[in-house]
Amino acid sequence: MTFKTDIEIAREANKKPIQEIGAKLGIPNEHLLPFGHDKAKVSQEFVADARGRKRGKLILVTAINPTPAGEGKTTTTVGLGDGLNAIGKRAAICIREASLGPNFGMKGGAAGGGYSQVVPMEDMNLHFTGDFHAITSAHNLLSAMIDNHIYWGNELEIDERRITWRRVMDMNDRALRDMVISLGGVSNGFARQTGFDITVASEVMAILCLAADLEDLQRRLGDIVVAYKRDKTPIYCRDIGAEGAMTVLLKDAMQPNLVQTLENNPAFVHGGPFANIAHGCNSVVATQTALGLADYVVTEAGFGADLGAEKFFNIKCRKAGLKPAVAVIVATVRAMKMNGGVVKADLGSENVSAVQKGCPNLGRHIENVKSFGVPVVVAINHFHSDTDAEVQAVKDYVASLGSEAILCRHWAEGSKGISELATRVAELADGDWSQFAPLYGDDMPLYEKIETIARRIYRADEVLADAKIRNQLKEWEAAGYGSLPICMAKTQYSFSTDPNLRGAPDNHSVPVREVRLSAGAGFIVVICGEIMTMPGLPRKPAAQSIRFNDEGLIEGLF
Repeated sequence: MTFKTDIEIAREANKKPIQEIGAKLGIPNEHLLPFGHDKAKVSQEFVADARGRKRGKLILVTAINPTPAGEGKTTTTVGLGDGLNAIGKRAAICIREASLGPNFGMKGGAAGGGYSQVVPMEDMNLHFTGDFHAITSAHNLLSAMIDNHIYWGNELEIDERRITWRRVMDMNDRALRDMVISLGGVSNGFARQTGFDITVASEVMAILCLAADLEDLQRRLGDIVVAYKRDKTPIYCRDIGAEGAMTVLLKDAMQPNLVQTLENNPAFVHGGPFANIAHGCNSVVATQTALGLADYVVTEAGFGADLGAEKFFNIKCRKAGLKPAVAVIVATVRAMKMNGGVVKADLGSENVSAVQKGCPNLGRHIENVKSFGVPVVVAINHFHSDTDAEVQAVKDYVASLGSEAILCRHWAEGSKGISELATRVAELADGDWSQFAPLYGDDMPLYEKIETIARRIYRADEVLADAKIRNQLKEWEAAGYGSLPICMAKTQYSFSTDPNLRGAPDNHSVPVREVRLSAGAGFIVVICGEIMTMPGLPRKPAAQSIRFNDEGLIEGLF
């Protein structure tokens, strides 16, 4: 069976001028700042007005742990937004921007797939409106100013051994993880060890996605802890004097981007922190703007619910005062079979027992999301190889947990393939059954917050952290940071820190390798296991297949 590629489908889209898409949400032309004909930024003035209006219903789309079989979380997010509009609801979509690292690596883009995509697909998966470049520039301006301050006499008495601010670039490049800079003599500064993270792991990215406006953005940037003195007192970005220039660089990046789906429905695409090494949600500004303009807003959280949804609830919703009405957990028959022990090459053959064996991974996510007080419905993202018996096995399992699973064919059919899910989601949202509450309180000690996530979400027996890490957490509490939430950085492939441990493991440990204070963003990053804040490219990166064809069109993006 032959299918068109995502980029082939996107290229055939009948796009409308972006002003028509804005008009669907009541955005006047003068408040749209166009980037060509099919994308635009929404002005700061209009955003401020929209955020003060009555809010619509917020719907979260999350998923099981990702597998090589594919789950289709963004595809389902886009499809559900189209489906809600198709049944007569006023709905908008909010998703993240795509990082160049995964685009040219292994994961691919972030625009959905099949007939549930956001367009223009090529632009979204490449440079888009330049937001990531602005974030990279702002971050590295601060890096340059720190080293420049030291070069010109180090008036702040920065301990060069305790500079915590690294550099970033929007690419997977393992060679830059750990390096020595300023070699070459006196004129190049003082040699020291540092490294690069990927832009989507930058605290500047997290700040932009959590800031309310430019004033809040500048305050948060000023609060970034960049280094320490010899007596371990902190040095802030504002001490370096970089926050004003950084805010200027980020002025346009703070404005949400408006594009459209294949069915010409509005989609806000803004911000892009990773979910395994950051908090994995689109910007608060975009979400709150959409909630002021639409009756239903469909958003997503990165990777599986153990990472994305947990951080969406405990960080984004807590910080922005959001109350999700419904959560949709995306699963596939293929992924259930992989969790049940079937290798990728054999996924096309019916195996009901493997589906049943793999379903506990889905069940664990259902239980976890329900623990936040949010109603749950499961979307079975259909693949053509799925059999009726396999689909029924998933439905029966979900029903045994007191929830409902609905088969969705939006990848192949667009909105008409997801109308049943859209109808059910709208019913749940309108019922106001959500009793949302974060997993832990602000006043819980930092280490206990880490243990709470590890035990209640990952089902771990213990957290392993040496005295140095525990003492660091206590020092931050003494400095006034004890009320901050936790941003766990771990593998996305498992509830544990072992990426090869599928299913729903119990009786495992969560080793904490490092903790980082993101004072400007307002959370503590806890790095577990072997997770890297600068990913590497796979043996055969996607970049090898991306090129112009004979007609001058881009091929290879997915």
